[in-house]
Amino acid sequence: MKHWIILLLLFLLAGLLAACGGDDTQSDAPRTGEESSEQQANKEETDQSGGTANMVNVTLMNGDEDEVGTAELIDQEDGVLFNVEASDLPEGEHGFHVHEAALCKAPEFKSAGDHFNPTDASHGTESEDGPHAGDLPNLEVGEDGTVQKEFTAENVTLEKEADNSLLAEDGTALVIHAKADDHASQPSGDAGARIACGEITEQED
Repeated sequence: MKHWIILLLLFLLAGLLAACGGDDTQSDAPRTGEESSEQQANKEETDQSGGTANMVNVTLMNGDEDEVGTAELIDQEDGVLFNVEASDLPEGEHGFHVHEAALCKAPEFKSAGDHFNPTDASHGTESEDGPHAGDLPNLEVGEDGTVQKEFTAENVTLEKEADNSLLAEDGTALVIHAKADDHASQPSGDAGARIACGEITEQED
């Protein structure tokens, strides 16, 4: 009789241990995986909804619709870092600006509109009420028709919902002019015709 009681107790104990082990496996491991996936999804959603593009690449084309260069724009705490490389341009100094519309229709590029100027400032760094947010340093093109220039534009951002965003609305455009910008004449620095243009828009993944 005692043997049967002992065997019964052992059987019940083994069943309880197996049940506890099964509960641990089902409740702990899968739950940890689900939490990790959920946290990752939340992180991705936050990244996607932040409204900031860390970098934008712009292709510059001339009036014949030939590619003449690129501009890499990188968002930073103190503004947007521009890295411009171009070739097949006339030698000399050329005005360089952000214009208000991401629309580069050759050959004159008037479709890009006026300078990017969301604060209604005057043109030029030499102006008492300036500059426009889209006023940039002149580009110095060498005898070989090439230019490489890096600078930071402090009055703009790539954060779409922020003030002075280059990606607000449908984007903006980069324009290279035929002559140098004198940084004072209104409304555009007497920089002459538009000889190259590139659209600044959100990049597709």
